[in-house]
Amino acid sequence: MTMPRDATASPLTVLLVGASGLVGRQALLQLLADPAVGEVRVWLRRPLTPAGLLGSAQVPGMDKLRMLQVDFTQMAQHAHTLEGVDWVICTLGTTIRQAGSQAAFRQVDHDYPLALAKLAQLAGVRAFGLVSAVGADPRSRVFYNRVKGELETALRGLGLPHVTVVRPSLLAGDRAEFRMGERLGLCFGFLMPPAYRPVQAWQVAAGLIHGLKQHLPGWQVIDNVRLRAMR
Repeated sequence: MTMPRDATASPLTVLLVGASGLVGRQALLQLLADPAVGEVRVWLRRPLTPAGLLGSAQVPGMDKLRMLQVDFTQMAQHAHTLEGVDWVICTLGTTIRQAGSQAAFRQVDHDYPLALAKLAQLAGVRAFGLVSAVGADPRSRVFYNRVKGELETALRGLGLPHVTVVRPSLLAGDRAEFRMGERLGLCFGFLMPPAYRPVQAWQVAAGLIHGLKQHLPGWQVIDNVRLRAMR
């Protein structure tokens, strides 16, 4: 049985990559509010103010936030920012439309997370968290699902001490951009099987953090049904 984290233990230091996205922002808010977390380092590709990242200048735990601008194509140059990190959480994700091509999509959704995991391994990070997707399968005929599955396979092969992977379905939450397909999916999500019904972004973040706190040895997957049950 995994023992809960000792209340007298040192506060956690977490590196969050992808904090400007829908799930990433929710993960950041939850980490900042968590008394077990002492510092949250955030990698950003472009400069943002804390208020711009969080949507408000009045957020509990703002003093824990450390924002770092990073060139994602040269991640190894920023390896020193993983010093002392307990968890690395990757919520990076895009769409082929946003990325502009399948190759650009693969870079963001596969290459960057895998490079990050390798750096985490070298730095001796205790736990790695990843937002994947329902249907992730390296043998899938669907390009999106295949890339997600290939990343999971590669990540599992690294042998990290603990990995929590969450596989959400369609994400619900406040997006800056309009996506017609997602809007329709959210409207008619109640007609879908439970495994594919929309899930709130905050539930995905909560499930990921919950899984990391359990710190089960090896590999743990939290599916969409379990994520939708988060309260």
